Amino acid sequence: MMKIHEIPLTPDNQHFSIQLAGRNLILKLIFRDEAGWIMDISDEHSTIISGVPLIPGTDLLSQYPDINLGGKFQVVSDDDSREYPSQSNLGINSHLYFIED
Repeated sequence: MMKIHEIPLTPDNQHFSIQLAGRNLILKLIFRDEAGWIMDISDEHSTIISGVPLIPGTDLLSQYPDINLGGKFQVVSDDDSREYPSQSNLGINSHLYFIED
């Protein structure tokens, strides 16, 4: 059975720890003007990946096949427009999910 977790976000730059698929991760999300929202993923030892843009409707880590976090990250909008998260709607109308394998 697939487990889906909504990552609790607000439309602010943020840095927090979260357990996903039995693994402790540190997520950092920063709004970078033209680039939009960017996510860095670390664990307690090192950076796993940095500079991942929050693109709706896709597996955010699909282009990194060597990274196995036990699932995938996906951004979903409340409407069907697949609109990129804006500086003011992250966690409100645009949501980040982790879907366990």
